[in-house]
Amino acid sequence: MKHYIEPDELIVGWKEAPATPSAENPHRSGPALDSKGHILGKAPEYDGSDDSKKRTVLDYSDFRKVVPFFDGRPHLVGLIMKWLKMDDVNYLHHRNLDTPGAAFVRGLLDDFRITERIDNASVLDRLPDGAFITVSNHPFGALDGIMLIDIMASRRPDYKVMVNMILNAIRGMRPNFIAVDPMASNDPKKRLATMKGIKEAMLHVKNGHPLGFFPAGAMSKLNWRLRIEDREWQPSIIRLIKQLNVPVVPVYFHGHNSIWFNILGVISWQLRTLRLPGEVFAHHDTTYHISIGDIITPEEQRGYKTEAEFGKMLRSRTYSLRSRR
Repeated sequence: MKHYIEPDELIVGWKEAPATPSAENPHRSGPALDSKGHILGKAPEYDGSDDSKKRTVLDYSDFRKVVPFFDGRPHLVGLIMKWLKMDDVNYLHHRNLDTPGAAFVRGLLDDFRITERIDNASVLDRLPDGAFITVSNHPFGALDGIMLIDIMASRRPDYKVMVNMILNAIRGMRPNFIAVDPMASNDPKKRLATMKGIKEAMLHVKNGHPLGFFPAGAMSKLNWRLRIEDREWQPSIIRLIKQLNVPVVPVYFHGHNSIWFNILGVISWQLRTLRLPGEVFAHHDTTYHISIGDIITPEEQRGYKTEAEFGKMLRSRTYSLRSRR
């Protein structure tokens, strides 16, 4: 459901699933959440025997593979899954999995009752026909990626985002992912997988397809000035963007996760990560403001001789969108 309320502002509203399932999406019908954000269904159990039949993101079979202590303790795993809200995540994944890609993320946003308010939306109507890159801040750690794919892949189904390898567990979004491991420096196997991901990203762009980056490589956090902002944008990503030399579209996501969630991140980033699903469900039925920046042409980019200058310009052009209301 899309409509313009001002000459250059686009509202993308949510739409409830049909009362009866369709042949295309046989597991999706009616509302997914009640008015308080509680899940109204459950994903099927997975016995771990046939990976092709797995419809969950994380379940008991995964726990016992990674940590043998959990083998034979399904009740304990169930309690942990409930606390982490992974049962809820698994249900939404199962519910939308039959339509992977752009339709999957649109289904998630509809189920969460998320509305997108996009300003400078006319840029989206004149995106380059070939390759381009998006750069974005990363305030939410999950919903920003989902919304970014929804906005871009609904126009360019070949749009992909470079993400942390762990997100490959979300099968419904794999068509729009290029996975790398940011913790690969000390592990040869992980380094190899990351090199493969970087090579895939370069080929994707060189073959004329769009690619998205969250250059911080991590969720925004509370800094010493008590502002919630991205950490330093990673030089390796800036170097890659400069090397690819294609149009760049800045995208700024307004807002941030709850203050308590961000304080938890000061205590422990691991605890913050574990609580991320709960934070997402706490923000159901919300309108998010997204600002699209003007396209930065390759000619303009070449005016920045060093990677440091280039990276500073990209971040500045993205964060300058923060002033829009």
